[in-house]
Amino acid sequence: MDIAAPHAEIDLAITGMTCAACVSRVEKVLARVPGVTAASVNLATERARVTADTPDVAPLIRAVEKAGYGASLVEEAAPLAPPPDRSELIRVLMAAGLSAPLLIGMAIPALMLPGWAQFALATPVQFVLGWRFYVAGWHAARALSGNMDLLVALGTSAAWGLSTWTWLPSGHAHGLYYESSALLITFILFGKYLEGRARRQTGAAIRALMQLRPDTARIRRDGADVDVPIGQVRRDDLVVVRPGERIPVDGVVTEGLGGVDASMLTGESRPVEAEAGTPVAAGAINIDGNLVIRTTAVGHETTLARIVRLVEGAQASKAPIQRLADRVSGVFVPVVLVVALVTFAGWLLAGAGAGTALIHAVAVLVIACPCALGLATPTAIMVGTGVAARHGILIRDAAALEVAHAVDIVAFDKTGTLTEGRPRLVDVLAFGGDRDAVLLLAASLQAGSEHSLARAMQEAAADKALSPCSGFQALPGRGVRGIIAGRTVVLGNRRLIEDAGLTLPEAPDSPGHTLSWLAEIGPEPCVLARFAFGDTPKTGAAAAMAQLRGMGLQTIMLTGDGPDAARSVATALGIDRVLAEVLPADKAAEIARLRADGSVVAMVGDGINDAPALAAADIGMAMATGTDVAMETAGITLMRGDLEMVAQAIDISRRTMGKIRQGLFWAFAYNVLGIPLAALGYLSPVLAGAAMALSSVSVVANALLLKRWRP
Repeated sequence: MDIAAPHAEIDLAITGMTCAACVSRVEKVLARVPGVTAASVNLATERARVTADTPDVAPLIRAVEKAGYGASLVEEAAPLAPPPDRSELIRVLMAAGLSAPLLIGMAIPALMLPGWAQFALATPVQFVLGWRFYVAGWHAARALSGNMDLLVALGTSAAWGLSTWTWLPSGHAHGLYYESSALLITFILFGKYLEGRARRQTGAAIRALMQLRPDTARIRRDGADVDVPIGQVRRDDLVVVRPGERIPVDGVVTEGLGGVDASMLTGESRPVEAEAGTPVAAGAINIDGNLVIRTTAVGHETTLARIVRLVEGAQASKAPIQRLADRVSGVFVPVVLVVALVTFAGWLLAGAGAGTALIHAVAVLVIACPCALGLATPTAIMVGTGVAARHGILIRDAAALEVAHAVDIVAFDKTGTLTEGRPRLVDVLAFGGDRDAVLLLAASLQAGSEHSLARAMQEAAADKALSPCSGFQALPGRGVRGIIAGRTVVLGNRRLIEDAGLTLPEAPDSPGHTLSWLAEIGPEPCVLARFAFGDTPKTGAAAAMAQLRGMGLQTIMLTGDGPDAARSVATALGIDRVLAEVLPADKAAEIARLRADGSVVAMVGDGINDAPALAAADIGMAMATGTDVAMETAGITLMRGDLEMVAQAIDISRRTMGKIRQGLFWAFAYNVLGIPLAALGYLSPVLAGAAMALSSVSVVANALLLKRWRP
């Protein structure tokens, strides 16, 4: 967290939340704090993310505590889920031990305990082990809101109170409902314990990532290797990594040769060979060589730290689909209280006794607890984004995950995305001049450019002494311009030459190649040469396009390259549509046009010139092998240059959204079916409590099935 930021993002750990109604309550009190512009609370992670004008957390914590919950600032590198709390299990076992004799008496009337024994067993369950429900329920009631705890406290207190009222005057053991109140609390405590265990598993991906960075590093100083805490490593330090050790920093190998396993970062199953000049990332494992690495990034600047922040942000965010559950939970508890009162009155009017009417009202209160409603979306998002990260797919937030599942068109940049991005000069055609002279002129002009075609030109002219260039100017989407030896020259695509008022000379076709034209602009403008570059499609690109077609998706290629080269690549890969000679701004306009036609568009790119299109798309996917600008703009980052990861990202999005829909369906179904059954007397309070606990556990367990996803 950057506390100096004008709009600070503050992460708070929230305690005491039990259901979707609690989430809604905490969000409302945080949003009312002066200076807060946004607040999002996640039940599964038990965290709140607040955007505020000031980094002061004290007012936020006070507001949450006043609402009856606990809050504390989340420190950097804090674990996403707390360690298991043995006291929870102890409370469950104690409640089960006290309730078991009551259950036996309910099942076998001959073994029913006397009234005083039932009272003695049920009372500590009700008021000691179940005290948490009273505390949280009171806070909710005092704030004129409702939550799961309020429903449980009201329902079990009614059953316990009626039993005590009946037993004290008569001393009879029959007609009491102590087993209902005690077993209800036992089932709910057990359900919360199982739910907590399952929720801790949803944060496994984050914890696994955080454990990748070693606590110490071995630094070479003055010829000696010294172990120091990782916090003392600085840029340009030489870090020594032995076989079998994890790399502690981002850097570049300066000495040594060996295999590096970066599977936890990129999802790449095979080790990569590292040698002098190879970049490596913190968290990767040095398999079989002694490596000396010059540090380029440490601490929060490393690739690993960025991945952790991205995954944490995604898991803490709230999907748009969650708004439905939030709206329902806001009115759910008051409606349930009304239904319970109507149930009680209805049974009384039907001639049932007060005890029977009350028990049916208790069943309504308990079956309707909205726990599952609040867990359905965040648990699926946590598991989905976590398993995606383990396979090298980084999803920025829940909104990106939700959008990606609906994509029907995938647009690709060409160079560096569909192709290797390492073109080479394959042909030079000089018009009335010397081949070496025009090559020298073109290479001199591009000496200051980082474009992939410029690098290919530099390699082709590596044995030549380049001339100085002044007035260099990059012309986005067209080429470059500069002055060499007093001559103003341009080098670029067909559009650049035509914009200069020149006509391209007749030249033999060069199918499948990217063409650049060199021309002189001046008193006697003329086209000097044509250069042809070859770039090979990426391995697996054709298979990736076939996968997307198999998923029912249309593919489009947007490129600034010439039509012939673009069509050649598109035909080889099986791409549906091609738009060639497209400027960066025009790429964004084309994406906007597709969206205006009703399509949901994903854009895949890796370069600075792809950033406008990535931002214009419904969802941008950036290759981590490309530029930081592209990755900052995209909603999804693919940690390898493997195009099959595009289909994988869409697939995990679809599967996660499927789990969210299933969870919300079951959460609503439990209540839609359970409340009428309880009101009509077909569900006892004990069965209602078991069903309520089962609803939360089943929703979380169903989301955890996503952990089995494989690309």
